[in-house]
Amino acid sequence: MATKKGSRVLLSQAELGRMLGLCKFCDVEASSCSGTGTCMSNCSISSTCVHYADVCVTIWRKNETGFFIETICHDPSLPLYGVMLDDYNSSTCVMKEKNTTSGMAHFCSCSEEECNDELLFHPIETTPDDPLNLVILVSLLPLVVMVIVLGGMVYWYQTYRKRQLNQEWESSLKKRKPMAGGLDCSDACAIMMDDDRSDSSSTHANNLNHNMEPLPIELDMLVGKGRFAQVYKAKLKQSSSDQYETVAVKIFPYEEYASWKNEKDIFSNTDLRHENILHFLTAEERKTEKQYWLITAFHPRGNLQEYLTRNVISWEELQVLGSSLACGVAHLHSDRLSCGRPKVPIVHRDLKSSNILVKNDLTCCVCDFGLGLCLDSSLSVDDLANSGQVGTARYMAPEVLEARLNLENIESFKQTDIYSMALVLWEMTSRCEAVGEVKDYELAYGSKVREHPCVESMKDNVLRDRGRPEIPDSWLRHAGIAIICATITECWDHDPEARLTAHCVSERLAEIEDEMEKLSICVICKIFVNVG
Repeated sequence: MATKKGSRVLLSQAELGRMLGLCKFCDVEASSCSGTGTCMSNCSISSTCVHYADVCVTIWRKNETGFFIETICHDPSLPLYGVMLDDYNSSTCVMKEKNTTSGMAHFCSCSEEECNDELLFHPIETTPDDPLNLVILVSLLPLVVMVIVLGGMVYWYQTYRKRQLNQEWESSLKKRKPMAGGLDCSDACAIMMDDDRSDSSSTHANNLNHNMEPLPIELDMLVGKGRFAQVYKAKLKQSSSDQYETVAVKIFPYEEYASWKNEKDIFSNTDLRHENILHFLTAEERKTEKQYWLITAFHPRGNLQEYLTRNVISWEELQVLGSSLACGVAHLHSDRLSCGRPKVPIVHRDLKSSNILVKNDLTCCVCDFGLGLCLDSSLSVDDLANSGQVGTARYMAPEVLEARLNLENIESFKQTDIYSMALVLWEMTSRCEAVGEVKDYELAYGSKVREHPCVESMKDNVLRDRGRPEIPDSWLRHAGIAIICATITECWDHDPEARLTAHCVSERLAEIEDEMEKLSICVICKIFVNVG
């Protein structure tokens, strides 16, 4: 049995000897499960968990639009959405209602293979001492053995059939016509990453293909285009059935190998795994197409810039979006994991609203690590200097615009991300109904600069004029918005040393309700004093 000592998990000899657990592993998906009786997760992906301590978990949520289920692996010694798992030694997945950081949800956790597939909303009670129950159990034993044998046969057949289909897929490549623009998603051979280095996706298992065979992916539609790559919505076909999983495929042309490799290397670090970081499946080198692919989870709500353009958000939604963004950046910047194990800090260096995705639960996840930098202790000042003046001019911190970054202190790189995050938080706040009159969405600095400003133009605004996006007085009438605005102001301070850390921003946004209550009490006290 696993025990906690400090913040580390110690495994018994028996646990060390067993294989990694096999769990159902799917992102948040719509479900017909109404939260009563017994349901199936309907997750078609099984994943071998990354760590020995991980158990199988299923989360069932209900909102105004329907029911949603998420199946994952998780270490029970760590909180999940603010909840500690307490029933992970069970062999069945018995749902229990929990109060999470994003509202009420039903959780279950268990330690048997794929035990999070069948969800029990009412615990099964048995009384072994009852003779009738014993008779029933004994009579059912042959049936159970038969089911296990049949299950093994089905599993063997599916594995054999999958290999056969992959061979058929490969042999049919030459017969397929290329898609418009020369993008034939079925061509070439994929280079899969080692199992022990690949991260996991909230949609899929982390080890999609153990046989080093090409993934059957069909590109669907173009959903994004950046400086280095194009992003497609795609279909990952499942075995011999007509079912498929929706994924995102980021396609780099051959000349952008360096950007692809940098992002692949960062994603390959399992310490990057976090609910507010885009979940990664695998990377592929498609030599015949002269392309490099990154395959990740797909989030249909799109990036934050698109979401804010289409939607005015509530105060509650602003809190969720803002705090989840801060949590993601804090995880990147942290030099330790929540369990206390050392981690290499990572800086994004191109943080902006179009590089942040909105998940179905309205939390953010950071993406696009083409310019990311691992702040490894082995890096010299020359290595850091050679990293160059990178990023998007509109979101560049003053010291980056001026090319006066303090290369002797790796914290200075993190401080540039904090400045960029402040501009994104301002964009979120400008579209919140709690500020009063909500104007059409505009990027930070809005009409003060042209649509794609150059570095020199931003220097005039940020360095010479010390300009920042406007925070109208009307925003400050809401106590919570006033706290967020104060946080934004501290994060885009001209002096990098004066800026808050991402961890501090995350804590402040998490405690904002308490701060609002304190402000209300102060106001009431002042009223009583004035009346007296």
